[in-house]
Amino acid sequence: MRALLHGLCEWLNTQVADLDPGSFAMVMATGIISNAILMTGCHGCSDALFGVNVVAYPLLILFTILRIGRFRSNLWADLIDPRLVFSFFTIVAGTDVFGVGVSLRGFVILASALWLCAVVLWILLIYFSFGVFAFVNSSQQADVIHGGWLNAIVGTQSLVILGTTVAPLFESLSSTIFVLLHIFWGIGLGLYGTLIPVLAHRLFFREVDPDDVTPILWVVMGAAAITTNAGSTLVESETDIAFLDAMRPLIDGVSLLMWAWGTWWIPFLLLLGLWKHGIRSRPLVYTPSLWSLVFPLGMYAVASFRVSLVADFTALHGVAEAMAWIAFGAWVATAVGLSVASWRSLLRAIQLSRMKQI
Repeated sequence: MRALLHGLCEWLNTQVADLDPGSFAMVMATGIISNAILMTGCHGCSDALFGVNVVAYPLLILFTILRIGRFRSNLWADLIDPRLVFSFFTIVAGTDVFGVGVSLRGFVILASALWLCAVVLWILLIYFSFGVFAFVNSSQQADVIHGGWLNAIVGTQSLVILGTTVAPLFESLSSTIFVLLHIFWGIGLGLYGTLIPVLAHRLFFREVDPDDVTPILWVVMGAAAITTNAGSTLVESETDIAFLDAMRPLIDGVSLLMWAWGTWWIPFLLLLGLWKHGIRSRPLVYTPSLWSLVFPLGMYAVASFRVSLVADFTALHGVAEAMAWIAFGAWVATAVGLSVASWRSLLRAIQLSRMKQI
């Protein structure tokens, strides 16, 4: 029993010390698929996924706090790594996606608090991350293909989606918040226009190694999808501000174009996966980055629902519903992979603890 408890403590310490900066992608994936399935009318399945997030989100927050307190050097090493720093935006996006699920279930005050926390964290991260990108970067670190950079876009646009839900609760400040949300949407669009050419140049004009093709590349599509979703929520919102109302046709058109661009990426990303795992024979194993593949699938489903409603394009509704269940299947497979990987690592920690006591 003593070896068991010691092994469990060592395993938990390791999980906290080595917590992946993008671990909140699990919350993002679970939350967005819960919302997508809710749109199909399957309330029970949606609520079950929301229940998973009710456990996962505070647990990851606790792990992050413990990491700040006990493994600050590990955290700082990730924060100043140009390849990893943008992954911290998954905390922003995870908080917002979870907040949307909370709001849909009537807890709007809690959703408002989550949105405010996400805004503060975004402010802290946005210039810090680009400062790292500019001043700490080296030519070797920059010469990588990393979809995680686009988490900055996902985090920014997630503020728009939850913000449109909670803005009316701020009463006299709601007009100011809606202006801010339009600004966030524009910043996210600008970030996409800035980062996508850099990533595309490395992908199409440099030699690509199988190790460059990771599930995080799917954030390229996910960032386009969440920009579509955010734009559609702005179009649907009643702001009572003439200037913002005049922007609706522009936002509506750009949102449709971003949806089309995200759609274009899906076959190409599948082709990259086929090349890596089929032609180059790299094994498909569980990594935390797989949640960064699941989230874009769910976000694409929700974005397609939004476009079908805003553009009155009913043909897309069937596509959105099918994608929602495809995303759910990917979530189940990834969750099984997480469970198996966690169980195996726990068993190894317990066995190592027993060996040390012999």
